[in-house]
Amino acid sequence: MFEWIYFYNMDKAGITYIKALKLTAIGGILLFIINYIIGTNNFFLQLNADGGYWADHLFHYLTYLGDGIMWVPLMLYVLFRKKDQAIFVLAAIMISTLITHLFKDILIPNEARPTKAIADINLIHIVKGVSVHTIGSFPSGHTTTAFCIYLIVCRLFNNEKLLIPLFVLALAVGYSRVYLAQHFPRDVAGGMLAAVFTLIFSQWTEKAVRRKKVYPHPLNK
Repeated sequence: MFEWIYFYNMDKAGITYIKALKLTAIGGILLFIINYIIGTNNFFLQLNADGGYWADHLFHYLTYLGDGIMWVPLMLYVLFRKKDQAIFVLAAIMISTLITHLFKDILIPNEARPTKAIADINLIHIVKGVSVHTIGSFPSGHTTTAFCIYLIVCRLFNNEKLLIPLFVLALAVGYSRVYLAQHFPRDVAGGMLAAVFTLIFSQWTEKAVRRKKVYPHPLNK
């Protein structure tokens, strides 16, 4: 399904990366289907249920793994240890940002988040100390970042043992956005698919840049 987008030798790292792409795409599609069957508000309220003190604190801090600042350590690692991957990672940062803002600011501007879309706010579990946003719902930017980093790590490291544990961690970051009443499950699904498309477009970008270096335009000689 995704083999055609991989432009390098199908070694173990490549196979892990493609499995991660498939897993993320399937997970995102399944979330959209479940959301459609159950209903956006109902699905949200089921996943947003109060999990108690420890769940509040766990997801309050876990959600930071989806912050944009998480790109910094990854980029530093690439620059010092995997320089040949720098174009790919830099493209992923820019493309993921472009995709999320394209939806939030142009295609679906001011899309209501749960606390604005659901009339009875008393039904929503809001964690103390969390500043809840009201617009810019689709897609979840934190989920996009978390899954982009997950997919990149699967490409960078030659270890299939990371495939499932890191997927669960990225999914937990996505779930934290629902638990903290910041997003609907459909927004998490959108973030997962946005990550898949980000990585595909990043590969195309990387390939184009590398091809240009090998075959420069005659006027640039």
